[in-house]
Amino acid sequence: MKYNTIIIGGGLAGLTAGATLSKFGKKVLLLEQHHKPGGCATTFKRGDLIIEVGLHEMSGLAENSKLMNLLKMLNVDKNVQFQQVPEFYAVLSDKKDFVFPHGFEAATKALIDRYPEDEKGIKRFIKLIAGVRKEGVSLPRTPLKRKLIYPLMPLLYPNLVEASRHTVGSWLDKYITNENAKLDLVAHIGYWGDDPYTLSMFYYSMPFSGFIENGGHFIKGGSQQLSDHLAAYIEKQGGSVLLGQKAEKIVTENGRVTGVTFHDSFNESLEPVTISCDNIVANCAVPLVPAMLDEPHASSLKQKIGLQTNSCSLLCLYLGFKTNLEIFGVKYYSNYIQGDDVNTLKDVHLNQLGDWSKRSFIFVDYGRIDAQLAPPEKSVGAICGVDYLKNWEGLSKDEYKAKKEEVAQILLQRLEKQFPGIRESIEYYEVATPKTIQRFTSNPDGSVYGFTQSKEQSGMKRLRNNFLIPNLYFASAWTFPGGGFEGTIMAGFLAALQMNRDKIWSECDDTKYDDHRIVSLLERKKIDNQTLALSFEKPTGFQHKKGQYSILNLLNPKVTELDLPYRWLPVDSSAKEDTLRFHVELDDSSFSKSCELIDIGDQAMIFGPMS
Repeated sequence: MKYNTIIIGGGLAGLTAGATLSKFGKKVLLLEQHHKPGGCATTFKRGDLIIEVGLHEMSGLAENSKLMNLLKMLNVDKNVQFQQVPEFYAVLSDKKDFVFPHGFEAATKALIDRYPEDEKGIKRFIKLIAGVRKEGVSLPRTPLKRKLIYPLMPLLYPNLVEASRHTVGSWLDKYITNENAKLDLVAHIGYWGDDPYTLSMFYYSMPFSGFIENGGHFIKGGSQQLSDHLAAYIEKQGGSVLLGQKAEKIVTENGRVTGVTFHDSFNESLEPVTISCDNIVANCAVPLVPAMLDEPHASSLKQKIGLQTNSCSLLCLYLGFKTNLEIFGVKYYSNYIQGDDVNTLKDVHLNQLGDWSKRSFIFVDYGRIDAQLAPPEKSVGAICGVDYLKNWEGLSKDEYKAKKEEVAQILLQRLEKQFPGIRESIEYYEVATPKTIQRFTSNPDGSVYGFTQSKEQSGMKRLRNNFLIPNLYFASAWTFPGGGFEGTIMAGFLAALQMNRDKIWSECDDTKYDDHRIVSLLERKKIDNQTLALSFEKPTGFQHKKGQYSILNLLNPKVTELDLPYRWLPVDSSAKEDTLRFHVELDDSSFSKSCELIDIGDQAMIFGPMS
């Protein structure tokens, strides 16, 4: 069995690369360690709420933009709905709120009206970031062309050259005088990094101007909708997406990659599998790749990334509310609440290292748009702030749980202070720390943006494509152009384009990997009014454990409204039985209704066992 391309990791870059290569007629195998695709572009279920893991706003969705044309090419526009958010963001304070609107003209006016003394600098700022985006998307993709035009860069790409020489902090200090104006401009810095004095002005300008130019967008139903579509697209084009499979070795021979060895993430008793390929896309975090490689490639990559620094991580407090939040004075979609000790631009990073009682954070109210995350009478929100893995290491299980609760209570108290009465409406809350991000995505340090987007690690200096081995390509938040939804999607697309130009392909037949975890329903039986028993074929190699749970994932659920097609369920059958039986609670959820409507012979995927 052979595939043209094996993709290690099912984040947005890996999914996009796989979907694009499938569109080009290549046979693709994608391996993802989690039981669902998407990486940070995923959702999970709590009660009757859908909780969005990562997406608040997405940039780059201008008509005829490269991103929009790509999404249309992959039929995303026909299967995924995007909802524009009302405004870019709002800065809340004791003074008059500052609302950052969409549109360059409107943004310029809003900033000048608030800070007339900085009119000249504000106009220069808007001109610069708009120019950076325009020039950035028109840069030549091939190294040779970039090398040829290098002497003419200041003439052809003046805004790129200026921005690449500055950090956000150094540029704002040079051209903006009012410290409050600077703080308003970096209110959402946590979406790209943590320190204005290390964050590249070039990198910051690209998404920032994208948000202003065409507005931020949210994916209706959550980002899982996009990830699931891209995975399904790969399958429909003849490829394979294997979830719950973790790559452990990249096989090399004579200086080229020839295959990947992987194992089941949920069933350790199964033997590893090796499949050959023409080339590989490493969508996983770049620092994880050396452990998969033989020498001398492992040492070469370690040396290449040895001086690179990792980005910050995030802390998210996910919230479910019993009602719409407008009655508590929530006026905006994305609300920046500044820490008490932030008075100048130089205070921003120090504040993120301090106590949560003073730390700046962003509160997103998904109820301000048609997010389709909650029933009509309810709402979902999230508090998000910069954080670091080191703040959560060295704790016992009980200490970790206690610290999460302590931070949650601090943030809830601060949210209540900002919006009196809102706390009584909270019916659900849950904290995700950098440790959570590292656990589910395997990103070292929980670094959501890959390598820090400093002047030394951004733009043309960022790792890209096949810099190590001719047929090993890299595409993720850790590579060019960087993190975020727009950045990682474009990383996957650019890698696929480069691979198509390199033409490292051979003939492959139609034989696909037979996923033994996909089984058919044998029996459906109603136990009582509250319980349904479903009996499936037992997956090959399934090992029973005392008190075990498995994930039952319906492949073609008949009802999907406000739900996800899987549940963690206890295994009700014994090791001696030839079938695998689950009891499903009939709770009026879409999953429950789908289980009632499932037909004999319909298929599901079973991950497990987990005790």
